[in-house]
Amino acid sequence: MKLQEQFVQSICFYFKEEGKAWLQQLPQIVRYCGQKWSLTIEDPYSLSINYVAPAKLVSGKEVVVKLSIPGTEFLDELESLRLFNHHGMVQVIDFDKEKGIIILEKISPGYTLAKIKNDELACRIAARVLKKLSISAPLKTRLQTTAIREKSLRATVVEHEDGYGPLSSQTLKTSLNLFTKLNQSISKYKLIHGDFHHYNVLASEEDDWVAIDPKGLLGETEYDVIQFLLNCLPEENVYEVTKKRVDILTEELHLNQERLLLWGYCHTVLATSWSVEGSDYSQSFYQMIEIFERIYKESYGKEVAQYTM
Repeated sequence: MKLQEQFVQSICFYFKEEGKAWLQQLPQIVRYCGQKWSLTIEDPYSLSINYVAPAKLVSGKEVVVKLSIPGTEFLDELESLRLFNHHGMVQVIDFDKEKGIIILEKISPGYTLAKIKNDELACRIAARVLKKLSISAPLKTRLQTTAIREKSLRATVVEHEDGYGPLSSQTLKTSLNLFTKLNQSISKYKLIHGDFHHYNVLASEEDDWVAIDPKGLLGETEYDVIQFLLNCLPEENVYEVTKKRVDILTEELHLNQERLLLWGYCHTVLATSWSVEGSDYSQSFYQMIEIFERIYKESYGKEVAQYTM
């Protein structure tokens, strides 16, 4: 079984020895899928950290097989898919918790929102999908709140007191302080996607769109739109494009723009920290820290660090 080189590298990088062991078991898991569900599994898509491939049932129905390393992230995704049922999310056909398998409906034609070159149109389509995803947080669930993201940033701040990659010590501390204030002042929790962006929104039949690959968090929509704002940015006029996106999403989804911009600042610091590998980091993410800070100052006449609840 020949695996994509980048896929193998990513699995080994993120999951270390557990990932290497899973890769060795992968051919057996693929065979198990084919036998259990009577599937004909085709060549996989371009892979990141999950094995995802189109397949067909005996009936001829097209599905998608998604194989993941069993654990917290897999269980959170499965829980999210279950809770988002019929609310703008790809549908689950069956699953196997022990082996990290999910059988999903196949979305057709299936191209991503990144294919839409008109940025304003893409933004309004994203808002339409987010409206469908907007449901209250369940009373009982394994999913964690956005405080888990704050915890992730706190670990970075503690470990790198003098700064990390391009992020200064002051930027890290300001972001962490904002994360804490925002998390403490959430008035109503919703079930949120957790990784909502252009490549996780697919075109469905009859000009409809659905989300895929939820991380699964409890928080507010103002936080959930940030990853979308960080993706598919132009090479020029990034500030103007971001400001327009913020205005559209605020209007379409009736959001609190101040909280959106503050979440934008602190999550972008976190996203940048996740991208640091030695001297490399995502310059695309990093540039957005200053942009969120600038939009906030122009809108509210003060620095993000001056925000009080």
